[in-house]
Formats: sequence, structure tokens, C-alpha cells
Amino acid sequence: MDRIRAAEVFITIVEQGSLSGAADKLDMSRAMVTRYLAEMEGWAGARLLHRTTRRLSLTSAGKVIYNEVLKLNNIANRLPLLSQNYSDSPAGSLRISCPHSIAYDELAKALVPFLKQYPKIEIDVRISNQAVNLVEDRIDLAIRITDQLEPQLIAKKLGVCHSVVCASPEYFSDKDLPKVPNDLLVHNCLVYRYFGQNEWCFDYDGQVYAVSVKGQLRSNESTFLTQATSAGAGIAMLPYSSVRNQLKDGSLIQVLPNYQPKPLTVYAVYSSREHMPQALRCLLDHLSDWFKNI
Repeated sequence: MDRIRAAEVFITIVEQGSLSGAADKLDMSRAMVTRYLAEMEGWAGARLLHRTTRRLSLTSAGKVIYNEVLKLNNIANRLPLLSQNYSDSPAGSLRISCPHSIAYDELAKALVPFLKQYPKIEIDVRISNQAVNLVEDRIDLAIRITDQLEPQLIAKKLGVCHSVVCASPEYFSDKDLPKVPNDLLVHNCLVYRYFGQNEWCFDYDGQVYAVSVKGQLRSNESTFLTQATSAGAGIAMLPYSSVRNQLKDGSLIQVLPNYQPKPLTVYAVYSSREHMPQALRCLLDHLSDWFKNI
């Protein structure tokens, strides 16, 4: 049997948590999944999984083998792409991880001209605010918004994510507009957890102001908080790109316009500079140009 395929099946079993789940994911019979697992265990010379009627877990040997076959599978997936670096027409499949706000506000638009320019490239976008493991999740490129990037990561700065503090006019129908950051302490503030929990930081005339806000509602999804803010739930600090239209039409108003919320950096993160597929290199260049112009 194909050992590379056996490794892929083993990885999928672990990811799905069951043989039947792997069979569904791979569109394969359970009997065939079992055969590939047996091939993998024969190749490894060890039992890789504890199997009961209720649960499945890796043995000690299985944990070691799993980490190694992840590397093997990554190499196997990259090999067909290496020759494309010498082609005039980049091709292949790329898997991207991206947080919700950037995915909806910018990435969807950015990919349209890219895919038109490179018709042989396919892109699978995974939208999540969680930081992914590039190797384990088989991600070619992750987009992150942060001011504290892990030092071991390979990253390219794409641009800056500016934020704005805003609320609906209805929210202020019986309240005073804040004039300084500390005035936020008496307001119901909606916390976007992706921007650093409850502390909102501002810059004004070269000085930094930090306020620990509080409120009844928090979320890691900016679209949800934008809707709640528009409905009058409170004051929120949100990505400007998520609310620019509402600010223009007046359904949201900017709060503390003289105080600039601390901007965050948008990075493209990837696992290796060596033997980078031409498709990924082209995408990095395209996204770098796109984010510089927004």
C-alpha cells in the first residue's frame, strides 16, 4: 500500500477522533481506513492508537509518530509545488487562515484580482480568530492582527489595522458623550476580545492613555459587536474597516475623535522561507501591495 497515503489517513484519524470520521472526511470506506492504519502501524513497528468503543487516543509511540508524519505529509504536499517555481504560470492549492474582520473586510476583495491573474491557483480560506499551528493544521499562510508576534514565527508585515471607538446615536439619547478616555468608565463598553481584553489604549499629543473598560457584552467576533453597537447596546472599539460605512451614513458616531486607539499590525505568517512555492510567493507579494493601499 501507499505509505504516504497511509500517513495521510493516520493524520486524518487523529484529527477527526475516529475511524468512521476519517472515512467520511476522506470519502473512503471504514474497512479501507482500517487497512491503512494497519499499514501505518506495520511501517512504524508499533501500536499507534488506543481504541475502545467510546474513545480513541494516541499511544506514547503514536504521539511521536504523529508529529513525524505531520512533517512527512507537509513535505509530500510541497514536492509537487517545487517544480512550479520554475514555471511561468504559478499553480497549486494554498490553504489560508484569517481572522473574521480581515477576511470579510479585505481578504475576500483582495483575492478576486489575484485569482483572475493566476487561474491555476486554488485557495482554501479558513476563517478563525484562533491562532493556528501552521504545521499541524497544514496552513500555508496565516494572517494575524497583533502587536505581540511570537519571535519564532516567520512573518511579513502587510499593513496596519486602525481602530475606532464608536456607538449609535440612540445610545447617547440619554447619556453624555465622553470627552476624555476616563469618561468611558461610566459607560457600557462592548469588548472585542481580539483587541486585548478590557484595556483600551489611546494616543493623544504623544501621550498614552490606558483605560480598563467594563460592560455587559463581549465577543471575539467584530461583526457581532458591530451589529450590537448599531442596535444601541453600548460603546465599542472596532476595526475601522468594519464600521467605515456606518460612520459615513451616520448610523454610528465616532467617540473621542481626538484620541487615537493604538493600532495593531497585520502580518502574513508562514512556516518556512526555504523552497517556498511560487504560488505562495505571488500571494504574499499581492497581499503586501493590497494592504499598503487600503
